[in-house]
Amino acid sequence: MHDDGRYDDPRVIGLTGDLVSRETDDSGRAAPGLPVSPSPRLPDGESAWRNSPASGGIRPPSPEVPLTRNVHDSSRASDPQAPERVALGRESAAVPARAEVAVPQQSTSGPGRLAADPTLVPNAPSGRQDGADDTYVSRETSTREEDDPPLAMEAMRAVQILNPSGEVTMPRPDRTRVMCVANQKGGVGKTTTTVNLAVALALHGNRVLVVDLDPQGNASTGLNVPHHTGIPDVYDCLINSLPLEEVAQVVEGIPSLWCVPATIDLAGAEIELVSVVARESRLARAITGYPGHFDYVLIDCPPSLGLLTVNALVAAEEVLIPIQCEYYALEGLNQLINNINLVRQHLNPRLEVSTILLTMYDRRTRLADAVEQDVRNHFGDKVLQAVIPRNVRVSEAPSYGQSVMTYDPGSRGATSYFEAAQEIAERGVKAQVSRNA
Repeated sequence: MHDDGRYDDPRVIGLTGDLVSRETDDSGRAAPGLPVSPSPRLPDGESAWRNSPASGGIRPPSPEVPLTRNVHDSSRASDPQAPERVALGRESAAVPARAEVAVPQQSTSGPGRLAADPTLVPNAPSGRQDGADDTYVSRETSTREEDDPPLAMEAMRAVQILNPSGEVTMPRPDRTRVMCVANQKGGVGKTTTTVNLAVALALHGNRVLVVDLDPQGNASTGLNVPHHTGIPDVYDCLINSLPLEEVAQVVEGIPSLWCVPATIDLAGAEIELVSVVARESRLARAITGYPGHFDYVLIDCPPSLGLLTVNALVAAEEVLIPIQCEYYALEGLNQLINNINLVRQHLNPRLEVSTILLTMYDRRTRLADAVEQDVRNHFGDKVLQAVIPRNVRVSEAPSYGQSVMTYDPGSRGATSYFEAAQEIAERGVKAQVSRNA
């Protein structure tokens, strides 16, 4: 107690940062019969937060005056209970250390748990020791590493797909398998499937011919084959009866792969074929008259059901239908199956739908799972177990004139197409054994 009748509040010593006199009540008025002590002059805007009950006498930090803390103060080092000094603009107040460093307890359960900062949490381990508890996890190691494949596994897949030694081979059929990749819906991955399957088969011991029957010429672009105006293309084979061996070009970097390019001239073939004799079997005659032997002939069809697609269906024995894992891809599938049945009845009795490939599968959506189940329930064993996911590498590869198999052989897209090609080759061998039996 002082001479003027005031008492020292114990909170002034360091338990709080609020300077409150016992002579004043909660409203800030002086108690009756006691002298009023002059209050210090505060800057503009200071009295609002200083007198606010919710503030506790501590001014919140502002962008102009950052809230700083002197943790390594000499008084703090000598006395652990001594309060830290908090700089509050023009004046400083005594604030207890616990009010400054206390942080909410964070959960340490789950794969993505984050531990509190060891400088703020008592008894937090500073490093890994033998027999130490694994509860504390650093922020730098909180990301799950199993989501990304290790570099060693990716390199092994790349070597397996590129097959530089030629030791890994896929089964070769006893006769040429002519397959047309057809779907009247655009953007389902017909060209991408044709190019990548052809490269995967060619890299593993098969002789493959790709026939680009789409006037857009995307398959020629993906294989880096010239297809500008003036280049002999499939149009000359269909309209001018040019032999196929004079049109086929060897794909650079893959000696066992050939491509028959398509130019913009093919866009007029739909009209010109109307008056040509045996217009539906022009492509079949060109493929049959090729003097060399191929293990696979893959025909990339345009997104339509016109005469070009009919020529491909007549020339082929098998149909590969890529189906995008979306509802619109299923909507027009019945019409494609009906046209295939008509061609089988009237033009090509050997034709059959042998392979269904699911493309652009997005595992994050339930719609993709629903479409996959519907397709598998309807087509059964014709659907390949390999599913092509959405992969940015698959989309980037054509801009470099490559397939994803050579652009990024360790990617998920390349691995999926490699598995699909291997499954197609193995199914062909099983069908061959069943026919011979």
